Amino acid sequence: MTKVLLIEDDGETAQEISAELTDRGFEVEWSSDGIDGLGKARSLRPDAMIVDRLLPGMDGLTIIDTLRRDQVRTPVLVLSALGAVDDRVRGLRMGGDDYLTKPFAVVELIARIEALLRRPVETRETTLRAGSLELDLIERTVRRGERKIDLLPREFRLLEYMMRRSDQLLTRAMLLEEVWNYKFVPTTNLVDVHMGRLRHKVDWPGEAQMIHNVRGAGFILRTLA
Repeated sequence: MTKVLLIEDDGETAQEISAELTDRGFEVEWSSDGIDGLGKARSLRPDAMIVDRLLPGMDGLTIIDTLRRDQVRTPVLVLSALGAVDDRVRGLRMGGDDYLTKPFAVVELIARIEALLRRPVETRETTLRAGSLELDLIERTVRRGERKIDLLPREFRLLEYMMRRSDQLLTRAMLLEEVWNYKFVPTTNLVDVHMGRLRHKVDWPGEAQMIHNVRGAGFILRTLA
């Protein structure tokens, strides 16, 4: 049975979510306090988590950030009454996998949890390698050969995603969903701007090009020049 940890301090909301999840065959563990919730996340090792943004004891984003620093990659859906773009972005940058603003329809929450559980489980390596690139997930460092590459957090996540799928065509829609956590495809050049900056840092003049733009399709990180 799939286990979901729900960390939510509003009893009525928690009861509604728990009832719906249970009806759909999930095993639900509930905590109303941030500190207790973090302890349960560590001890129970749930398959997915639903974490409220504002909690007594410990903020929901602090819980997520702590788990990510401990290399716990359990998918997390963040709940919050804070619906501003900056709040959503902060929640995702702190390690949340999806973000749902209150009030919400419980059926949508269920659908989002099911979607998170369908995502392939990423490997647990602490170091990724693709050609001459080496990315250390613990130290958060990147090297190409002997050269150190300094990346911003979003660039690091983008390169990590590409290295896990090297030599595969990655569409802009895929990158927006997996790296930026968009659930729709907005009209934006966000991917192209970040990819341009990343390529500038990864592919120096005189080096074999690794990041390739496939016109009209997307991008590929090629391990063989």
